[in-house]
Amino acid sequence: MRTVYVNGTYLPETEATVSIFDRAFLMADGVYEVTSVLGGKLIDFEGHLARLERSLNELDIKKPAVFDDLLEIHRELVKVNEIEDGLVYLQVTRGSDGDRDFAFPDPETTEPTVVLFTQSKPGLANSPQAEKGLKIISIDDIRWGRRDIKTVQLLYPSMGKMMAKKAGCDDAWLVEDGHVTEGTSNNAYIVKGGKIITRQLSNDILHGITRAAVLRFAKEAQMTVEERFFTVDEAKQADEAFVTSASAFVMPVVEIDGQSVGEGTPGPVAKRLREIYLEESLKAAI
Repeated sequence: MRTVYVNGTYLPETEATVSIFDRAFLMADGVYEVTSVLGGKLIDFEGHLARLERSLNELDIKKPAVFDDLLEIHRELVKVNEIEDGLVYLQVTRGSDGDRDFAFPDPETTEPTVVLFTQSKPGLANSPQAEKGLKIISIDDIRWGRRDIKTVQLLYPSMGKMMAKKAGCDDAWLVEDGHVTEGTSNNAYIVKGGKIITRQLSNDILHGITRAAVLRFAKEAQMTVEERFFTVDEAKQADEAFVTSASAFVMPVVEIDGQSVGEGTPGPVAKRLREIYLEESLKAAI
């Protein structure tokens, strides 16, 4: 049985509760982060903490009193749950003032809800999926306009993953105005003529922590990076495609809407970036 963290208390998962009036439950009024654990250490933690603070600010959610203790809390959960490889989920909501209302509760009298839990994923960095690549479908992007905020509004991404599953695929890329925005839970890339191409940062996509690290490592390795829009048709004609996320790291994409990308196998750029990312991130893990 896992030990989880709820509002200042470590307790068994079966004893963990939050109010039925919590704003995340009623309004999806909350944000979250997912930090990978490899070898018992946290990957890119500082980046996730900085993005959490930004998300809270963008939604005017009060920074929880335990914000400065989040590293210690992460480490304690990794320790007590004996996580060698896995994930730590952190969710902060606007909390509850004891009833339902569209108006925000008074932040002076209502504390945010803070919940953390772990997932054990043995061999997370050695996923067999990285050896065969993902098959994806493209779907319309009908999410709200502030995708740069990592909110708990995950219904449509969940529906997208189920659409992909129904089609016999692994995931979906979201398309708006003819251009790929991102994956359901990852940032999207193609490789053409030696260039790594990915959509530029804006309110339209999540500012991925893994994305930032991978692009930095790519540039340090003298790879060419081009941040711009690209279409599904352009992706189908690319030499390679891949996605990045905190839980998948760098994951090749080998098929889009039933059409093979490149040779239909994981390409050299995606493979090399995965190697670099894992090597460098493990060095910096805390």
